[in-house]
Amino acid sequence: MNRKEYLAKRSALIEEAEKFLNEDKMAEYEAKETEIKALDEQYEKHAKAQANINVLKDAQPIDNTLISISNTLDNKPVTDEDKYNSLEYRKAFMNYCKTGSMDKKFLNLDDYNSTTEAAATIPTSIMQELISKMEVYGNIYARVRKLNVQGGVNFPILSLKPTATWITEAAVSDRKKSNISTNVSFSYYGLECRIATSLLASIVTLPMFEATMVTLIIEAMVKAIDIAIIKGDGAGEPLGITLDPRIPVANVITLSSVDFSAWDGWKKKVFSKIPLGYRAGGSFIMAAGTFEGYIDGMVDANGQPMGRVNYGIVDAPQERFGGREVILVEDDVVAPYDTAGVGDIVAIFCKLSDYAINSNMTMQMSRWFDQDKNQWVDKAILICDGKILDANGVLVIKKGA
Repeated sequence: MNRKEYLAKRSALIEEAEKFLNEDKMAEYEAKETEIKALDEQYEKHAKAQANINVLKDAQPIDNTLISISNTLDNKPVTDEDKYNSLEYRKAFMNYCKTGSMDKKFLNLDDYNSTTEAAATIPTSIMQELISKMEVYGNIYARVRKLNVQGGVNFPILSLKPTATWITEAAVSDRKKSNISTNVSFSYYGLECRIATSLLASIVTLPMFEATMVTLIIEAMVKAIDIAIIKGDGAGEPLGITLDPRIPVANVITLSSVDFSAWDGWKKKVFSKIPLGYRAGGSFIMAAGTFEGYIDGMVDANGQPMGRVNYGIVDAPQERFGGREVILVEDDVVAPYDTAGVGDIVAIFCKLSDYAINSNMTMQMSRWFDQDKNQWVDKAILICDGKILDANGVLVIKKGA
């Protein structure tokens, strides 16, 4: 299934689901919602498999004969269906990033009406590798929900909480109306990554160029996305979990230094505040220094370990706290307890799948000459936005005195 077929099927299912929702046929709506999720999973697996097979196609068999790089490139298999994955286009794109010159037959100038410069689409093989590695290296990004919906449109969050009432022969219960009281919309924000021309110009082979391109974009964009998911201010970037105004006031908790180091403090003031409906699948997010220095080794009054690391189960330690997963992040994502100031956020509890990143994952590469600095500038840009869909299950833990 190619992307065009996937989008067509998904659009048809969404139309059917919306129709059922408008007709208040919740059983049929939920069935269509399940179909949409299954289709998304199927396409995601297909896309990953396609990326893997492309890598296998690109790999050359081991041979004792010396083969020149130029011959290897010329014999590389291409995908006829995708013009942006052809060998000819990939070479032209590499030349464009090095020299700024792009064959006009690869540019669709009608696509660019907001600037005076035409940009070149990044080859599909690079994009497939980028998406794969973002899920591997972005601890936060890998766990959030990925959407591809139209920006600027309000998407309702169904609120269905009827109540049951005891009745008699003479009295009946009131009719409880299902309502859609909350909605969320996504904007078009650009995430930009600028790449040093001097480095790109020194890469003369296509495989080396593509590998370096992936590394450069991953290092910059994954870091920016993870930080935005946690503490983006929503102004020109995604709205982070900790700054969402929909988080209930009671879910923002300040722990004193005594409570932070003691299990009963966490149990009474944090764990007891987690709503029952949001406990499954929730994780703690904190800096490594916070977990290693204050949580790991924490015990209850009977000496039972509450904060612990399990070794030998997988290739790396598994951090747990009170039976729940702990996701360790860099200090610039969540401040460690020792360096945080009073009132700063030092830990978060949430279900990351309730956060949605909305993007078509299509990047553009542009190049121009900076007259003031006398240098070529190469830029990759990704259009995306992000918000938490349901903020009721988020707990924000702050450092107290």
